[in-house]
Amino acid sequence: MATNISEQPAKASGTYRIGGNVTVNRLGYGAMQITGPGVWGDPKDPAEAVRVLRRAVELGVTFIDTADSYGPFVSELLIREALHPYADDLVIATKAGLTRSGPGDWRPVGRPEYLRQQCELSLRHLGLDSIPLYQLHRIDPKVPLADQLGELALLQQEGKIQHIGLSEVSVAQIEESRAITTIASVQNLYNLANRSAEDVLEYCERNDLAFIPWFPIATGELARPGGPLDAISTAHGASPAQLALAWLLRRSPVMLPIPGTSSVAHLEENVGAADVRLTDDEFEALAKAS
Repeated sequence: MATNISEQPAKASGTYRIGGNVTVNRLGYGAMQITGPGVWGDPKDPAEAVRVLRRAVELGVTFIDTADSYGPFVSELLIREALHPYADDLVIATKAGLTRSGPGDWRPVGRPEYLRQQCELSLRHLGLDSIPLYQLHRIDPKVPLADQLGELALLQQEGKIQHIGLSEVSVAQIEESRAITTIASVQNLYNLANRSAEDVLEYCERNDLAFIPWFPIATGELARPGGPLDAISTAHGASPAQLALAWLLRRSPVMLPIPGTSSVAHLEENVGAADVRLTDDEFEALAKAS
């Protein structure tokens, strides 16, 4: 029996085809926050983390973004525990290229042998034969980019990954990367209050690359009482976070927001943003307010 959009609100966000052939509902879920403090170790309530992941899929989320460094590996293992065997339409993206030596500590390592090892570990931890989207978490300035992406291209040829993505890159770095191998996605910091990656988003739009904004629901001063989000929140009966996500979804057809949370209630609020429809005036007002 078909499931309607009211039961799976993430479907209201529309779809996008990553790399032209991997279809996802545009409003996804970012699995960084289901780890411990500082994105280190196990969460305080692992059972709630499992509930969050299962509820996300129930709500129509078909795109889950994680990384080997979240925990490290804690997020990937929880995803497998909660959702394996995976639904046919569930797309799990992961990343490699950042190492961890403690809470809040992130260091890029892009040596080819390291990236290959991490890919093999992610395949094992997630219980996948092939990773739909494998992202270079950071470009390592100490290693030639051709060596880093060349190894991912070899893994792709071997069928261990399907599509290659980048994270926290400039337009120039995307162009350099595309001269080495095919790139399907870019994940940069971007939200209503911080649009410093606007040029990268515009490049992705022109070239039909998925743009995955991390930290997507930051609203900053925009959510203050009497601020730009306040009146629109009242008009829609929606939270500032929902409006921030609705604005992102409307901003570009290549946008794949991945709000993360460790709470089922917060998850349900975030996914509800897919049903919020901003008017032209509201969209422009929020754009100008930032």
